[in-house]
Amino acid sequence: MATTNQFTNVIVGLVLVFGLSSVAVAQMPQPKPTNPSPWKFYPTDRPVGDGGPAPMRDLSGSWAGPSSGMAVPKGTNTMEPMGPPMTALGQQLFSMNKPMGKYSPGGTNDPHVRYCDPYGFPQNMTDENRGMTIMSTPTRTFLLLQYMDVWREIWTDGRALPTTVGGTGKDALDPKLNGYSVGHWEDDYTFVVDTTGLDDSTWTTKNGYPHSINAHLQERYHRDSKNDMTLTITMDDPKLYTKQFYLGEQHFRWIPNQQLDEYSCIPSQVQEYLKEMGDPAGSDPNAAPQRR
Repeated sequence: MATTNQFTNVIVGLVLVFGLSSVAVAQMPQPKPTNPSPWKFYPTDRPVGDGGPAPMRDLSGSWAGPSSGMAVPKGTNTMEPMGPPMTALGQQLFSMNKPMGKYSPGGTNDPHVRYCDPYGFPQNMTDENRGMTIMSTPTRTFLLLQYMDVWREIWTDGRALPTTVGGTGKDALDPKLNGYSVGHWEDDYTFVVDTTGLDDSTWTTKNGYPHSINAHLQERYHRDSKNDMTLTITMDDPKLYTKQFYLGEQHFRWIPNQQLDEYSCIPSQVQEYLKEMGDPAGSDPNAAPQRR
């Protein structure tokens, strides 16, 4: 998934256009070596078939996501989704965001592309999520995301979501990049996560859709088989949208040796690229859309 010292400066420059570091360059698929190292991720070391029935009420383990090189089925509507109709406030906030796909590195104000600021939830589940590890305790489930070494905390002890995030009272809670999350098993194979209290400085998607602090997001993790898992995400945010926002469907596959490589965004490298190439190139919002 990620390697170092395997690419020329030209390739590193192209990767930095996409807001990534050289450490984040995806490996080119190569045959699995005869004596594979247990410390290395091999994109061609893929699970065979579905592996049989899924274990009940268990998502634990390391999973490969889209663009991991492991032939994970492509998701739908996740990278640059079309949002539902917006309220006047939603349209105002949306118009202030300048995504890189339209404005290029020199013109975007995407805080992740410009400064490697954290995506925050939900974008960290849909953009660059090439791998993650899930682990559980009796009262919490943790999602350890490969990109940017981020972890999410999901409480499963029966508590309700907080209702005082962003308020002014003595018991008010501060918004968080990943919000406040609770989870429960809907059935033996579907884990449902509800989240609110998001830091509203982050973007919902890489094409600039905003969200409010009080947005309510729901993730549904379905263990399709031993080797396959599907995630769907929806958002209800009546302050900004007149209908539910369907953020798409992602697929994940079991990693046989359970190894994930480093994959990150290095601020100093991004700033060097922007100074030497990105900013001098300027911005043309009428040019053909770029992809990252």
